[in-house]
Amino acid sequence: MPLTQPDALTAIQASLAATSWADEPLVPMEDSGLAHVHLRLGESGWLLRIPKQSQMGLEPTDHLTYESACFARAAPSGVTPALAENLPPSSALPRGALVVRAIDGRSATLPDDLPALMCSLAAIHRLPLPATAERAPLLAPRDPLAAMYHEVLDQARYLADAGLAPEAEQGIRRELAQFSASLNTPQRPERRLITFDAHPGNFLIDVDGQAWMVDLEKARYSYPGFDLAHATLYTSTTWDINSHAVLDSDAILAAYATWERKMGETGRAQRPWHLPLRRAMWLWSVTWCAKWQVTSGAPPSRNARGQDWSRQHNSEALNAHVQERVAHYLSPPVIRRMGEEFQSLATAFADGLDTAIQRTDDLE
Repeated sequence: MPLTQPDALTAIQASLAATSWADEPLVPMEDSGLAHVHLRLGESGWLLRIPKQSQMGLEPTDHLTYESACFARAAPSGVTPALAENLPPSSALPRGALVVRAIDGRSATLPDDLPALMCSLAAIHRLPLPATAERAPLLAPRDPLAAMYHEVLDQARYLADAGLAPEAEQGIRRELAQFSASLNTPQRPERRLITFDAHPGNFLIDVDGQAWMVDLEKARYSYPGFDLAHATLYTSTTWDINSHAVLDSDAILAAYATWERKMGETGRAQRPWHLPLRRAMWLWSVTWCAKWQVTSGAPPSRNARGQDWSRQHNSEALNAHVQERVAHYLSPPVIRRMGEEFQSLATAFADGLDTAIQRTDDLE
């Protein structure tokens, strides 16, 4: 039963009986994401964040533990919603739920809000890296680049069955081969806490212009360049209806420059990795599209475990939007477009960041 149906809402309301929100009416919010349903808890300023599935492939209890840790680890940045409580899995909430602060804000407008997004990402990336033994339960692979490659490779298993045009599949596989070759590079960038889901649709802009990163399900200790890419890639900036925009190279360069200014020397040291990590993040995104194309027609999982991309969890409008975007991103013209963008940015990242930083200085 969909969680926003009257009978489901009644059961969820009952599950709040022992909490501070027992008497708050449940107000369904727009179905805009594939991973969660959101219900406002009346006028309390809090909301229920209810998993539809676990993008991390975890059992319900483990998923709540992981997601709670994401919010807790990012909290000192001051740019993520506060976490108040988690509700364990139950008959009303098969995957449990989190109670998080509702952020009053609007969708990001690009490219105008890119500086705010980059400042917030920098606030997260500046957080101290915990000792190795203190990083669990968040993912903290010894070699995040290799871990990303294997994650992409796992999703790439779906390319052959996704109905791609030969030109598109060949273009993706060429990038995969280049990614594989990059693993032989002995150096690696510095690791920090990253969101791993920093597309612009996951930010809200408040009345003071601050960008709040509101989706923290997939945070991990890895390379900030993945977040910078996810915030500015074509497959990210044109994903969400409300923040849809096509960025040119100057806007992308300015975004990276803003982030570097906030990160200082730590940010400057990441420069050689901007393009390789951008290409890797695009590969993750486009192979996910192939995976969704192949798996989303399946019925919902009966045991509420792990990943579950079934369309039956979502509204018809959301499914139609995702299907249109997925088909677009897997099309030959977009695959060619991305290759051309990577080529143009190779020179821009090498020669243009200092100039872009000076421009941002001049604007302040």
